[in-house]
Amino acid sequence: MARQPSRLPWSRERLEHERSIALGAVLEASSHASYNSALQSYLTFCQAHHFPIDPTPDTLSFYIVYMCHHIKPKSVSSYLSGICNQLEPIYPEVRIHRKHRLVTNTLRGCTKLRAIPTTRKRPITREELVHITSQYPPSASHDDKLFIAILLTGFHGLMRLGELAWPDKLSLRDYRKVSRCNTVNISDNTFSFLLPSHKADHTFEGNQILLHSTNTGDDPLHAFTSYLTSRDTSFPLNPELWLCADGSIPTRNWFLRRLRTHLPDKDVAGHSLRAGGATALALAGIPGYLIQAIGRWASDTFRIYIRQHPTLLAAILYNARNAT
Repeated sequence: MARQPSRLPWSRERLEHERSIALGAVLEASSHASYNSALQSYLTFCQAHHFPIDPTPDTLSFYIVYMCHHIKPKSVSSYLSGICNQLEPIYPEVRIHRKHRLVTNTLRGCTKLRAIPTTRKRPITREELVHITSQYPPSASHDDKLFIAILLTGFHGLMRLGELAWPDKLSLRDYRKVSRCNTVNISDNTFSFLLPSHKADHTFEGNQILLHSTNTGDDPLHAFTSYLTSRDTSFPLNPELWLCADGSIPTRNWFLRRLRTHLPDKDVAGHSLRAGGATALALAGIPGYLIQAIGRWASDTFRIYIRQHPTLLAAILYNARNAT
């Protein structure tokens, strides 16, 4: 038997303390806030209708019927996940009740009766990227270079805006998710950096973001190197990769305010970068499994980001092949 290294034992209090920290890190701060909101919704419902808090199939089915009159059935389904997560320590059978036939059929029936078409923000096009970047001269300010670098990196890297900028709420910011400058590698035709953690990274190992030069008006390599030169001149000792002129990490609102000066319509949001990049790759004939890998999707849910009707995509790709 291999010899074990000598380790000092911990007290019961230390073990309980460390376990509490580990359990507290299971959920992201944003997920925890959403789950708390769902629980408060359920508790308010029970109090208003004089129901016991015990989440029986009967109570959960009544909750579904009531809430589906006020919000989308899909949102109610998400609420149920949060309710199960929050109440499970007190009511261990809550997940069994959630899967009860009365509950699932009630939700299915409400979805059928009150289904609402999903509306999503439109994707940004490459033509719009070229138009936006053409408005910034080489002598642009540091914040302008930062905006263009984030815009093109997010589009071509199929990145979420939350991976490039901090949340507006202080309570949701996590420094462990901030990309570091010392992970950057630049070659003649590519650049890369480490994304420390993201939504689909269940092992928390991070992912290497690698982008290739396009040699076009929306070239991410040129924009990134221009920004990086300005950043290294102003903040040579700061570890963060993305920094504004005042030394702060750009926020979601900071980026969207600038984006909407160029694209003022309300159909553009943070997801427009990721959706635009995925759609552009699909239009270029890139296979779905490669788009899924580039965007670091854990499943085929990436298909909802491709905002073109399959019939239109087929016609575009067919005409392109005939032209060549």
